[in-house]
Amino acid sequence: MTGQKDTLGEHATLKDPSQENGVIQTQYSAISPPASPVAQDEPFSTYFEERVPIPDDADQFFSFRKLWAFTGPGFLMSIAYLDPGNIESDLQSGAKAGFKLLWVLLGATIIGLLLQRLAARLGVVTGMHLAEVCNRQYPTVPRIILWLMVELAIIGSDMQEVIGCAIAFNLLSVGRIPLWAGVLITIIDTFVFLFLDKYGLRKLEAFFGTLITVMAISFGYEYVMVAPNQGELLKGMFLPYCAGCGPPQLEQAVGIVGAVIMPHNIYLHSALVKSRDVDRNNKKEVKEANKYFFIESTVALFLSFLINVFVVAVFAQAFYGKTNNEVSLKCNETGSPHTDLFPSNNDTLVVDIYKGGVVLGCFFGPAALYIWAIGILAAGQSSTMTGTYSGQFVMEGFLNLSWSRFARVLLTRSIAIVPTLLVAIFQDVHRLTGMNDFLNVLQSMQLPFALIPILTFTSLHSIMNDFANGLFWKIGGGVVILVVCAINSYFVIVYVSALNSVPLYVLSAIFSIAYLGFVGYLSWLCLIALGVTCLDFGSRLAIPVAQDVYSMGLSGHTDLYLLTDMDSDGLMDR
Repeated sequence: MTGQKDTLGEHATLKDPSQENGVIQTQYSAISPPASPVAQDEPFSTYFEERVPIPDDADQFFSFRKLWAFTGPGFLMSIAYLDPGNIESDLQSGAKAGFKLLWVLLGATIIGLLLQRLAARLGVVTGMHLAEVCNRQYPTVPRIILWLMVELAIIGSDMQEVIGCAIAFNLLSVGRIPLWAGVLITIIDTFVFLFLDKYGLRKLEAFFGTLITVMAISFGYEYVMVAPNQGELLKGMFLPYCAGCGPPQLEQAVGIVGAVIMPHNIYLHSALVKSRDVDRNNKKEVKEANKYFFIESTVALFLSFLINVFVVAVFAQAFYGKTNNEVSLKCNETGSPHTDLFPSNNDTLVVDIYKGGVVLGCFFGPAALYIWAIGILAAGQSSTMTGTYSGQFVMEGFLNLSWSRFARVLLTRSIAIVPTLLVAIFQDVHRLTGMNDFLNVLQSMQLPFALIPILTFTSLHSIMNDFANGLFWKIGGGVVILVVCAINSYFVIVYVSALNSVPLYVLSAIFSIAYLGFVGYLSWLCLIALGVTCLDFGSRLAIPVAQDVYSMGLSGHTDLYLLTDMDSDGLMDR
């Protein structure tokens, strides 16, 4: 007990804000990563070997030099908004609904920006990313379950990226590189790209910026060539209405939200911001970092939104309302080797990232097909790398386990590659692209396991101090997360209902009970953090030292429950 009291006493000292030599000592300094072998003032960075210095322009309200110094993490984060799963969702949206769902894409991107803001603020203010905070705040069993759910999301995203790259190699080689060979190539190139960060963080960020530029040029070329109707485009973007839409369009709208907002991306962004040299004990520097990271994220997501719009508009203008028969005839005229993809019937054209490249080639020439494939390849390769980083952060944060890059990639790549490779060998491209629907459902189910924790922890004064969410962000964030989770739940229900299998229905029902129970548990803790104190009925029983916690100077009773589960042994002497 004496040791525990000493720890709590130290904890109380750290929690008490004070001003010393003009530097604000903040509450959020209390939760720090485990002590590293070398004593240091700042928390140990688990991945980056360098930190980008921030220029001192003290008298300026806005500095482009500072913005440039903070530029990088937001663009790496934005790549998740441009992965092959997003591109497929975009082209299907255009082919099924024309321009009518562009407003859904705009709304989903704005919601994504607000959620990424919370993730970046957590990383800047605490010096830890979301997985590390979860490790210190949740009990052991929920923490392990949460880690497994996030790993599933990362593996699902990884499989989509592998599929996208394999299809791109197949299109670029005019079928000479079979799909299974394309899958194997993605194993090799990922390890090659992993060594790029040895050349420095800024060079790595520049490389990702180059890949985004390749995507912008590739899909921008298709946009200029097709020349969409600008009036219809603006109408679809800013008029939240879908005239004549039915269940297929509604399902597509839900799919857009699920494809844009990625669970592992919240964990990734909260970690990437740690790469900047910000003094967390200086409130002014923290506030400034939050401002510039938000500006940078806004610019990055705006560019990703434009690229997504390019894809939607191309397929809305050229292929909305087209039938298989029309496409088949056109491909026959041009001598395309892929004519057999489109049966001679009057059913509405259904496209994926593979068929999308083929129909572009049939209608606009081979150059359109190859440029499309280059864009898909850039999307797949860039998102593969960010998925690898996400996996590294999540494993280290949740398990306090540091693996080498090689071991980490070998594990996740193997899990992602094996089923994808089997489908590529024994099935055809239709089955391979069809996996994307299942993978989108899988990732939609994991969204609560990123959104609920990020709102919970950014709302706690004991963690965020003066940067905790205010009433507007608590209510707004809660509503946004509720809407996003409800939309994705509908997406999952529609997908399961279409399976037409009683055993699968029973299995889904059993799984749903456990799933909803865990989501309910996380939501309960989140509501406590948001200030619903009447739900905090367990903390007094869980903490025999509750009065000591009160004496620590915490901002209120709402922090008690979560703080009880913090691993005191993990605190770093400061």
